Amino acid sequence: MYLYGRLQGPRSSAAEYVKYYEGEQQKLAFSQMRYRHAFSEVFAQWRDNFCGMIVDASAERLNVDSFRLPESPGTDRDAREFWQRNSMDAFSGMVHLDTLIRGSAYVAVWADAQGEPTITPVSSSRMAVAYKPGSLTELEAAALFERDAWGRQRVTLWTDRYVYEVPWGATEWHIGALNPNPIGVVPVVPFQTRPRLLADPVSDLANIVPIQDAINKTVSDALTTSEAAAFPQRTVTGLDIVMDAQGNPVEPFDIGADKLLQAEDPNARFGSMPAADLSNYVALTDMLVQHMASISKVPSTYFLVNNASSAPSGESNLSAEAGLIAKVRQFMTPLGESWERVIRLCFAVKRDSRKDAFAMETRWKDPEYRTEAQHIDALLKQKQLNVPEQVLWAEAGYSATQIETFRAMRLEDARAAAEVQRLMPQPQQSPTPKPPQGNSGNGNRRIHESA
Repeated sequence: MYLYGRLQGPRSSAAEYVKYYEGEQQKLAFSQMRYRHAFSEVFAQWRDNFCGMIVDASAERLNVDSFRLPESPGTDRDAREFWQRNSMDAFSGMVHLDTLIRGSAYVAVWADAQGEPTITPVSSSRMAVAYKPGSLTELEAAALFERDAWGRQRVTLWTDRYVYEVPWGATEWHIGALNPNPIGVVPVVPFQTRPRLLADPVSDLANIVPIQDAINKTVSDALTTSEAAAFPQRTVTGLDIVMDAQGNPVEPFDIGADKLLQAEDPNARFGSMPAADLSNYVALTDMLVQHMASISKVPSTYFLVNNASSAPSGESNLSAEAGLIAKVRQFMTPLGESWERVIRLCFAVKRDSRKDAFAMETRWKDPEYRTEAQHIDALLKQKQLNVPEQVLWAEAGYSATQIETFRAMRLEDARAAAEVQRLMPQPQQSPTPKPPQGNSGNGNRRIHESA
């Protein structure tokens, strides 16, 4: 019951951030209630939402490549087996996205019927955890609350000593089965974007939502003005006002349809008022968008805010993305640590000694977008420093599977070259010429005869 109370319900701030990411928050914030009644149906489908783009700008750069353990060369291959078996190439992105939106997500590790590790991503709206007193990493308990299409609920509670399961459809949580925990630890790993010491993790949209509301308010006012006053207004003076049966004034002309306005009263005078200028709304919206870009560290080019006469160059785009790259790398540290704990739990399910492999590292794909020429040129310079080729391949962006394929292909090429060398006719070696035999006796005789 305690963990159930810690779930992120539909009225929590996390649920509000989900609405902002999907663009389902309040769309129109009119300054006056009468405008809401007049224009709510006209702009019912209108949306101007940057929250989804801000989250996607970071999530699309968070891609796990492989796992590395220096003292155990086989760990990469085994960890990749766990990863591929559970389709984590696709599901890991969902975990990152949900973590950035809600502030937290969870991954549960357990064994299937064959004893193989299963990795299950879980939303923070369905799972809650409790840490051991005084610890920031060790869990005391975790509870998963699942609900099927029929509305039935199933509850699973993990501790380091037992697993308590309430079956599908049971409405009383004290009716469950208690089994020992064979792993000995809570098999759940929390994922957080910005872990805090004395506060809950926050969403990447926490500081963006107020600015998004201000942008929505400004654009709503601009749309209302464009509907009501963005065209010249016609005026007439000296004309008798006609009232209807209810005492309401009757509009004498239909400005949109009447091409010619005329009046019999010679004192009537026609005039016009200029259309409303919408440039002030545009300037205010641009300022708010620039503030949003500064706080989110997303380059202004993502928002199509460019006041220059020409498009920015590639070099300026790369420098503008420095803040976004730094933010993504900051996310990589806690997320990578969580994925390492997931892999160690997989080894614990297999009863492998590498369940305590704390030197494991998560290898991420390069989050920086660079030209291919610049990237390869930098790698060639690193090769001059005797950096191993396998490291250079990884830095070039090739996956662990591709690198293994490269190594196998190079080994096959070496074997083929050796086989060709063996089958080719061998060059004939010429006999070593003997040194000419000297005739030292004749030389001595000539010396004595001359004497």
